[in-house]
Amino acid sequence: MTHEHDFADTGFLDTTDQSTAIDRAALDQLEAIAERYPVKRSALMPMLHFVQAIDKRVSPAGVEAIAKILEITEAQVQGVATFYTMYKRRPAGRHHIGVCTTALCAVMGGDLLLEQVEQTLGIAPGETTEDGMFSLEKVECNAACDFAPVMMVNWEFMDNMTPEKAEQLLDDLAKGRDVTSTRGPVLTSWADNERVLAGIPDGKANDGPSAGEPSLEGVKIATAKGWSGIPKGVRS
Repeated sequence: MTHEHDFADTGFLDTTDQSTAIDRAALDQLEAIAERYPVKRSALMPMLHFVQAIDKRVSPAGVEAIAKILEITEAQVQGVATFYTMYKRRPAGRHHIGVCTTALCAVMGGDLLLEQVEQTLGIAPGETTEDGMFSLEKVECNAACDFAPVMMVNWEFMDNMTPEKAEQLLDDLAKGRDVTSTRGPVLTSWADNERVLAGIPDGKANDGPSAGEPSLEGVKIATAKGWSGIPKGVRS
């Protein structure tokens, strides 16, 4: 009996593509990110996000620059970059689409949603369209089960999706129309959001609701009934 898994995109970064857009200004920004942390190595993950904002992936040049600034080995940088799925080995699109097909999302139609996105874009998970507009990822839980099935666009939530909604969403993005996240701002681009994850604010942190009604229902019921999360007999 053979064991099959859905994580074929593991292993080393692609070193055959040496292209980069990292310039002196980008290096200065990487150094500025590192300077925010008392222990420079703590800046590794934000710096990887910034490299992706510049090169649309974790590039060999980005790995080299980070290792030099943090005074660690390139192997240590690659170890982190290949562990987390948010770091890409190949260039992501202007809009990165993530479709959840885990547990509740699958039950609520996540697989059909993924099939629709694949058909509309003409790509499979892990691929990018030829024009560089879209890339696709099959996500292992978007942590939004109360809004299943869920898609993410550039890490922003699109809740209660259907194949029809997904097709319209992709058409709007392809034609440059404004699209607003269900619980967030007007979508910009994956690279822009990677800058935010690197710790560079875009001024949109307060755009859109922070939580939807289904997520707040339990709190409302507890408040109405006077329930507390502290068991009886336990003092604070």
